[in-house]
Amino acid sequence: MARFGIQSSNSFGVSVPKLRTFARELGQDHSLALQLWDTGLHDARLLATMVDDPRQVTVDQMEKWAGDFDSWDVVDGCCGNLFDKTPFAIAKAKEWCEREEEFEKRAGFVLMAELAVHDKNAKDQVFLSFLPLIIGGAADKRNFVKKAVNWSLRQIGKRSLKLNRAAVSTALKIQKMKSGSAKWVASDALRELKSPQVQKRLRRSK
Repeated sequence: MARFGIQSSNSFGVSVPKLRTFARELGQDHSLALQLWDTGLHDARLLATMVDDPRQVTVDQMEKWAGDFDSWDVVDGCCGNLFDKTPFAIAKAKEWCEREEEFEKRAGFVLMAELAVHDKNAKDQVFLSFLPLIIGGAADKRNFVKKAVNWSLRQIGKRSLKLNRAAVSTALKIQKMKSGSAKWVASDALRELKSPQVQKRLRRSK
């Protein structure tokens, strides 16, 4: 866990596949999720994101949990298992991506990426509105932030041909910034977004 930058001082070391098995056995349970989170234990918090009911999640809960973030994998689990399925996801993505705290800022961009993957009904305009925020975050030197910025740009650009063109244009703007982090974000994203495999899949899906 330490090798992958995961906070492990309060962890039992239960694997994610095993946690997912527990979650399937338990089913959705909002009250249990809140109790699991409040233990402060790394594994319990990951499990909480898997068993909570997004229909019962409140803005106050999202803010409390975001304030507790201390590891990138918990951020990603929260956003991809739970928060992206709430009606507050778009607003929180825009709000959190401008926070100063590293893991809260990461959460904003991870939410953008997860919405691009999971929300099949979201309009293109939602993702187009994220692109200026991605430009704004591209120069952040912190590893967990810049990787999330890159991830959000790539996932948006793989959603449709229209969004691919917009994401490529955004990446080219980022590439011109006088920042090593921004140049990495842009070049890595462009490599995937302009690849023959992605272009072929997008044309086929159209």
